[in-house]
Amino acid sequence: MSEILKLKPESIWKYFHEITQIPRPSKKEERIIQYLLDFAKAHNLEADKDAVGNVIIRKSATKGMENKKTVILQSHTDMVCEKNNDTVHDFDNDPIKTRIEGEWVKATGTTLGGDDGIGIAASLAVLAANDLEHGPIECFFTADEETGMTGAFGLQPGFLKGEILVNLDSEDEGELFIGCAGGMDTTAEFTYQKEKVPAGYYACKLTVSGLNGGHSGDEIDKGLGNSNKILNRFLALMSDKTDLRLNEMNGGNLRNAIPREAWAIICVPNSDKETLRKELNIFAAKVQAELAVTEKNLKLDLDTVQTPDYVIDKETQNKLINGLYACPHGVIAMSQAIKGLVETSTNLASIKYKGDNKIVVCTSQRSSIDSALKDVANMVASVFKLAGATYEHSDGYPGWTPNLDSDILKVTESAYERLFNTKPSVRAIHAGLECGLFLTKYPKLDMVSFGPTIKGAHSPDERMNIPTVQKFWDLLVEVLKNVSNK
Repeated sequence: MSEILKLKPESIWKYFHEITQIPRPSKKEERIIQYLLDFAKAHNLEADKDAVGNVIIRKSATKGMENKKTVILQSHTDMVCEKNNDTVHDFDNDPIKTRIEGEWVKATGTTLGGDDGIGIAASLAVLAANDLEHGPIECFFTADEETGMTGAFGLQPGFLKGEILVNLDSEDEGELFIGCAGGMDTTAEFTYQKEKVPAGYYACKLTVSGLNGGHSGDEIDKGLGNSNKILNRFLALMSDKTDLRLNEMNGGNLRNAIPREAWAIICVPNSDKETLRKELNIFAAKVQAELAVTEKNLKLDLDTVQTPDYVIDKETQNKLINGLYACPHGVIAMSQAIKGLVETSTNLASIKYKGDNKIVVCTSQRSSIDSALKDVANMVASVFKLAGATYEHSDGYPGWTPNLDSDILKVTESAYERLFNTKPSVRAIHAGLECGLFLTKYPKLDMVSFGPTIKGAHSPDERMNIPTVQKFWDLLVEVLKNVSNK
């Protein structure tokens, strides 16, 4: 029996536990979709699934509340699947192992899936409850939010009937979100030739590990280390000091996560073996000092390995290392309109070697201003174009422009003040929510987003604050009770 089943409110934690037992990687949401449909059937609720895997479950108004506007409670069914290198876990088949540490719920060596499992759980708790006051409700569960927003892109007119949408995918209790950044990806591809490893060369594996990682939108301004940038920085240093030859380099996994780990297999002349170790120790000390506040567990390791079958050609190696060095990462601009909000950023997300002599570099850009989004994406593309790589941009997704006159915002603000005797913060978020895409299909939607506190999202350090889940639930219940009439 999971410890979290003893937490309050019992209903939301019960469903969250059930959700953690269901594997739900992005684009592999079949089991969680079936779970939702089975839930609807068991509770005699109307449900539907569309062609892209979105699910909607409808519940009638409680007696006397029939004249309230219909509220859409929206969450997404997939989760980011990240784990530590020393953790054995199959995200396609294994349940998430949860545990409690103080006031936090965490997973063991993997992401927790609180993003957005807690939103799903809250929706199910509302649907299952028989003691709440609310108008008509539609619980809307989108597919593949984390890797492509496929569900939001594929949403068709007529699937939703509600006038108000409450997005349950925010991660800071006490903050109400009314806007978000738009985003797009820029992917570069290098083609290399294989060459023989020169005679008399020492082979080793360089590893960067111990970084926190995190959400590439919400935590891009936190000064977190990027494993790809750190590893490449050392490769550039040693390329200047030795005849370093690169066999392979891999780092990061997901476009929307700041990379935590990276590694490379390199070869240097035997005469430079000790120089390599000495320089790594010096470099590690410098970078650990630079990141002493945010990355206390940063490690750089060097291990002897068997000589590889090949190294990549020197010209491509130089272009790759210089391109990665020049590629921007982090905050590009802060908002001039909203104090403290990141306006524009870019994330050097992953470096992957493919079996067909290809090296693929994935980057992700975000901005609350469309022209700035395109500008930073073109900036990244220019770097890789100069480095001799091919590149392409994804279609991207739109931002959500804040509406300070929103009726549901006023209802939610008032509910928060009544419950907790303090004003909530109203702001936009640099992370990408699906709300902007919803507005392209349903331009009259009135929207707000809130949730409990989740830290370390998109990393194995993801954790959810227990007391804020109760506040999240209380606020949701109060908002549903006070929604405006039609």
